[in-house]
Amino acid sequence: MAKAEEFNTGDVVQLVSGGPEMSVKTQHSDGEYNCQWFAGKKLEDGWFPGASLKLIKKRGE
Repeated sequence: MAKAEEFNTGDVVQLVSGGPEMSVKTQHSDGEYNCQWFAGKKLEDGWFPGASLKLIKKRGE
């Protein structure tokens, strides 16, 4: 099994299956990432396994 990509705080990611672009907020030691995104004007957040995410752009790019 391939190792999931690692993301850093501030990276912009998206679910492999699609959906909104999200910013990585924190990483848990078990490889899950807390991400946040806007749904309209409301800030949402949730935890996602690293394998379910793809990188859109690195922080600062």
